[in-house]
Amino acid sequence: MDTITLGQSIKDGETVVSPGNFFELGFFSPGKSKGRYLGIWYIQDKNTVAWVANRNTPISDSSGFLSINAQGSLVLMMNSTTDIVWSSNASTSLQNPVAVLLESGNLVVKDGNDNNPDNFLWQSFDYPCDNLLPGMKLGKNLVTGMEWFLSSWKSIDDPAPGDFTYKLDLRGFPQLVIKKGPEILFRGGSWNGLRFTGTPQLQPNSVYTYDFVSNEKEVFCTYDIRNRSVLWRWAVSPSGDVQRFTWTDRTQTWGRFSTVVIDQCDKYALCGSNASCNMNKSPDVCECLEGFTPKSPREWKILDWTEGCVRRAPLSCNHSDGFLKYESVKLPDTSQSWVDNSISLAECEKLCLNNCSCTAYANSDVRKGGTGCLLWFSDLFDIKKLAVNGQDLYVRVAASELDNLDPMRQPIARRRQISEKKRVIIIVTCVISAMGVLVLGCFIFMWKRKLRNQGKLGSTVFKKSLIPNTNA
Repeated sequence: MDTITLGQSIKDGETVVSPGNFFELGFFSPGKSKGRYLGIWYIQDKNTVAWVANRNTPISDSSGFLSINAQGSLVLMMNSTTDIVWSSNASTSLQNPVAVLLESGNLVVKDGNDNNPDNFLWQSFDYPCDNLLPGMKLGKNLVTGMEWFLSSWKSIDDPAPGDFTYKLDLRGFPQLVIKKGPEILFRGGSWNGLRFTGTPQLQPNSVYTYDFVSNEKEVFCTYDIRNRSVLWRWAVSPSGDVQRFTWTDRTQTWGRFSTVVIDQCDKYALCGSNASCNMNKSPDVCECLEGFTPKSPREWKILDWTEGCVRRAPLSCNHSDGFLKYESVKLPDTSQSWVDNSISLAECEKLCLNNCSCTAYANSDVRKGGTGCLLWFSDLFDIKKLAVNGQDLYVRVAASELDNLDPMRQPIARRRQISEKKRVIIIVTCVISAMGVLVLGCFIFMWKRKLRNQGKLGSTVFKKSLIPNTNA
């Protein structure tokens, strides 16, 4: 059966099976553990458990059973006690509550006659464990405060929440991160309309779809499978690896399709502040952004980039500052950023230039040639040079740093400014030259005129000397 109704219960040793025979709900003991847990696993592979109810409270024997009460709450108890081991804690009640294991692997509580997902009283997809199944969300419900994220098992023998999480960081502009406790290990980047900026391998394909949603009610990312017969999942291992798997019927095994962390440059902020990471320059993968220099040159030379880079010349905080363009990069950490999706890149540059705290800008959406504005207001962390699907970033520097650089590295407004300056210089030079020529011409004209006058005067005197004196 796929449904639990009032008056029914599932005992240890009994199971609930989804309609398509993909998932099964029942009791299990992971690894070498003797504790009993209520979970959902794949029928093709009973050792791969996608969801666990009582992660922190194992049952010591096989006396556990699951039922649904009149209020619509799932309740896990033991025969030997009246204490509740785990409950879904429904906040409202239903007339005819039932629990159903859907073909997607989602265990839901709903009214028996209502199949509208918006009306589900409770669902296991709202409480992910270490596996992200198609249709699940990573993000947050801004109305209820519920957050959707993956958390690793403590070990293969203990499904309790471990040290590692995979989630959307909602500070500033939302971005995907892997964390160990409070520490960020990997940053997948912010959404740019096509993909997360730190996941260049993510692109439209014939196997799965993906999406990012942000509105006044919720912010989340999700993915789905085009062919539901394909088994596909993301998983966080007890050691913190986030990998994508697909099931192969021929070998009856899970094949690793891809991994989130690809190379050394994916380590969060490996190069410190105001630097970029480029695997093509291994082992010296880190380099300061132009206009910056290592804060600790000695450590930098021994490949310790922790302290990052600082400016060679301070910003003047006026319109003499400029921007350098970096092409095809993973955009910096957006936790200290601001976004406006309605303005152009040129307007974005002006906004940044008019704010003394603004350090960089970029398009927030790369579709249709680029739209929207993303501004940074602190040091820049976790920039990575990408071979494909990177984005353009404009970093603010002092005017003195721009003089000897290629003008094409600078944004359009700056190039226009340089062109205007050149035009003014050319015009002024031409005017001065013309005035010089005019003055010189006037001088030559006056000089020749003077010579002519002197010549006429001499000729008159000579002629007068030839006239005979009639008085002699």
